[in-house]
Amino acid sequence: MDRDEVRALLERVSAGTATTDEALSTLVRGPLGGGAGTGAEDLGFARLDTHRALRTGDPEVVYGAGKTPDQNVALLRALREQPGHRSALATRLTDEALRAIGEAFPDARIDPVARCAALGEPADSGGRVLVVSAGTSDEPVAREAAFVAAEFGCATGQVRDVGVAGIHRVIAVRDELDAADCLIVVAGMDGALPSVVAGLVGVPVVAVPTSVGYGSALGGIAPLLTMLNSCGPGVLVCNIDNGFGAAVAAARMTRRMVRARVAEPGPVSA
Repeated sequence: MDRDEVRALLERVSAGTATTDEALSTLVRGPLGGGAGTGAEDLGFARLDTHRALRTGDPEVVYGAGKTPDQNVALLRALREQPGHRSALATRLTDEALRAIGEAFPDARIDPVARCAALGEPADSGGRVLVVSAGTSDEPVAREAAFVAAEFGCATGQVRDVGVAGIHRVIAVRDELDAADCLIVVAGMDGALPSVVAGLVGVPVVAVPTSVGYGSALGGIAPLLTMLNSCGPGVLVCNIDNGFGAAVAAARMTRRMVRARVAEPGPVSA
């Protein structure tokens, strides 16, 4: 359960549509569960953080790399069994893990390019995140960012293959970029695209360097440094190939934006 879901539960108690015992039972099974109410579920090979959504607003996500297919299945199942409506999500999954998840959960959403899988219904924050990639080789990282942003409640779109080698391509989609609440810009090679985008629109830019490029790109170090040294204002930089981290940052920013818009007072009548 995330903070919004706990707030809704407490409001039902206040309104008399849920009892205190019902609310307590839900909390104990969810964010406050685990041994001695620690907020962690011990699966033997991992301790699932059931309290994270209450602390941060977002539940734990399974990092699939280095885990066996059975471990990934078990973690997703444990996450899905938590109270609340947030989806259970795993990233960086191997082909074997993706197959195992598909067999264990026929209704899972699986993206083999993003190497991600999710169970349950995505959140709904109302924000719009657009993922912009420089080239086709950046697609796995871009797809990871788009998949995660969608599961975290964002309306998500992608603009592909608009790298600076053909600058007219990104200029042609300027209006689409400007309509987003947040942009995730993914690029390897020289990593110049986030700077260009930040010079075209006043939308927050989360830049993701990829490990795509020839030897002097140093596995993503060169685009990372380019993005860190961007002269375009409003550029925030994630680690190399970290589409997941970029998506979470973008989702949290847009979530706050939507809440601020909803909370804005209407026009004062005479």
